[in-house]
Amino acid sequence: MNTLLPRSIQFASLFLSLLSMNTFAQSLPHSCARPDDVSIRHLHLDLKVDFETQRLAGSATLALTRRPGADRLYLDTNGLDIESVTGADGADLTWELGEPQQMLGRPLAIGLPPAGDQVVVKYASRPSAEAVQWLTPEQTTDKKYPFLFTQSQAILARTWVPCQDTPAVRMTYSAKITVPPHLLAVMSASNPQKKNVTGVYEFQMRQPIPSYLLALAVGDLRFHQLGPRSGVYAEPSVIEKAVWELQDTERMISAAEELYGPYRWDRYDVIFLPSSFPFGGMENPRLTFATPTILAGDRSLVSLIAHELAHSWSGNLVTNATWNDFWLNEGFTVYFEQRIMEAVYGRDYAEMLARLTLDGLLDEIKQLDGRDTWLKLDLAGRNPDDGMTAIAYDKGYFFLRMLEERVGRQQWDAFLRGYFEQFAFRSMTTEAFLEYMDEHLDVDVDTRAWVYAPGLPDNCPAVETVELANAAKAAGEFLAGTLPAKIRDEYHTDKWTTHHWNHFLRSSGDGLTVDQMASLDAVFNFTASGNSEITHDWLLHVIRAGYEPGMRKLETFLTGQGRRKFLKPLYEELAKTAAGKEVALRIYRQARPGYHAVSTQTIDEILGIGQE
Repeated sequence: MNTLLPRSIQFASLFLSLLSMNTFAQSLPHSCARPDDVSIRHLHLDLKVDFETQRLAGSATLALTRRPGADRLYLDTNGLDIESVTGADGADLTWELGEPQQMLGRPLAIGLPPAGDQVVVKYASRPSAEAVQWLTPEQTTDKKYPFLFTQSQAILARTWVPCQDTPAVRMTYSAKITVPPHLLAVMSASNPQKKNVTGVYEFQMRQPIPSYLLALAVGDLRFHQLGPRSGVYAEPSVIEKAVWELQDTERMISAAEELYGPYRWDRYDVIFLPSSFPFGGMENPRLTFATPTILAGDRSLVSLIAHELAHSWSGNLVTNATWNDFWLNEGFTVYFEQRIMEAVYGRDYAEMLARLTLDGLLDEIKQLDGRDTWLKLDLAGRNPDDGMTAIAYDKGYFFLRMLEERVGRQQWDAFLRGYFEQFAFRSMTTEAFLEYMDEHLDVDVDTRAWVYAPGLPDNCPAVETVELANAAKAAGEFLAGTLPAKIRDEYHTDKWTTHHWNHFLRSSGDGLTVDQMASLDAVFNFTASGNSEITHDWLLHVIRAGYEPGMRKLETFLTGQGRRKFLKPLYEELAKTAAGKEVALRIYRQARPGYHAVSTQTIDEILGIGQE
């Protein structure tokens, strides 16, 4: 604890409050903040990016809103080295870090003077900060310069910024970031479009956001305009491919606005990160972080961009108040994504996506405990990443789709548009949403059975598509003995999309023989595919069949990208047998240094790393 200033705060009172730090945050799962007493209204970061020490060092200046009489600010931190805490006048304030708490880090309590609404925390992150991935030049696409990116969702912002790390608190922010002059810094804020000679970049986010949307990336980046308010950043060798793939971005923005109101974030840009990025995309406002695994060369995987764009309304604009309410972000976003895809590419195309979504949801429900299949989650004492399952995303989607089908699109769209308008830049609980819906939507259905009960209710919408039905039929004929060449000719597979192939492979059962695998590979070249979604589904068959010609591709795929969506099922499949687990451990030892912490936490658990 730093220097005591009696006129600023009474030590005894602060000490007594510190004794109760482990229990005071019960009303805010996953956070030690007390925003009802003191909350952050604006954050200013002044940080230097040091690739040699792998630290972000500098200060966070917090502008506060205080309840009368409130004399303590509680912040979330995890692994931060705190140097000092001062007030607006530069005078030292009393502070102390509480005991470490599993997953949550260490609460930071700061004694506030009787007057003043600003606190300056000088600090540095550590190389082990879970939000921050420091990549060597060899780990980037172009292998020329180092790269840094952050991933703050769900509770990792506290590993690089002292903050009230809960979606219940929104703040505006600004930043000054100093980087090596040959690199460009971008954030979830107003952004430069080219490098400067100083390596100093300044940012503004004038719309209030929760902490999990704080984001920073630093690297050898190029920018290309896509439209009047959209563009793309990427490493030089990726930029041309990225621009081609994202050609329809402006059409998506216009379709989204037509559905549910104006885009409130000024610009919508996308940055393609190196392949270690653990998610498909992250909806950081003004700057979606995206995986290069969607660059399929045929624009077949751009529904991910529609999804992250939709978050500009559902999630970024109206935010789940706690991670137990995660479906309010993701269920709404999957629904909105589907509507964008339908508007841009047509109903038939969107229904293929919906059917694949339903199939995946039904499979995942079988693997989850019943309580984890409620929309309203219970993540007390657990990592909120445990809630990132198909339940929040896809059960949430089908709940909203069911409501749309019950009341009709016209009434439903008017309701959703009004919802986004009324609660813009606010946080929302499940209970508050249900009350709002009861008041503003005339629907005769048991909504609570969807929210507070396991599995899927009987009134879940059915999704049937002729296109995917044909793909399933082709798979059935193959299993019955029809040669792949005949299937190619009869079903005109040269015109199939990624979604046809996904459904074909998922409809081919779990017991393909080596000979069957070889016959498919000879005609359809699955092992050589450059499409990440098709490759993932094929490699599950490779593992199950022990198809040796595909094992090299498996190793290349697992070591060449870090997207958790792909890693988790493949490592789980390998871990089902002793021999497979040996292969998994061998590959993982090589791949793990290139994965983000979000992915390593999951794979460590699958393979028992740290338990053996």
